[in-house]
Amino acid sequence: MVDVHTREQRTYNMAQIRSRDTKPELVLRKELFALGFRYRLHVPGLPGTPDLVFPGRQKVVFVNGCFWHSHSCKYGRVQPATRHDYWASKRSETVARDARKQMALEVMGWRVLTVWECELRALDQAIFKVTEFLDS
Repeated sequence: MVDVHTREQRTYNMAQIRSRDTKPELVLRKELFALGFRYRLHVPGLPGTPDLVFPGRQKVVFVNGCFWHSHSCKYGRVQPATRHDYWASKRSETVARDARKQMALEVMGWRVLTVWECELRALDQAIFKVTEFLDS
């Protein structure tokens, strides 16, 4: 299947994708703040610069996009129509890097939770999962 965008349009679109302050992250942050949880954002001294850091609780939360981090849901299983080898390599490297960063955080004594973009579609369940993690 041929891409519907020109190479320049595709390059522009991909360059606009952010790694911080994504819509799923903002939704989760807003809900947690409203519930009284306070956190630090993207602490650079921690492996992987977690999206939400709860220093007093020694806990961190990553909000991952399903496609980019190869989640097992239908959104994470999508295969790009072009440059299969490039995308397979890029996504597998992302998964490996995520595992390394999580292990490094756990060795440092941090507890880690990953919230997937697809989980935020059922926001109440996702908030329950995160609050259970933070209160445990």
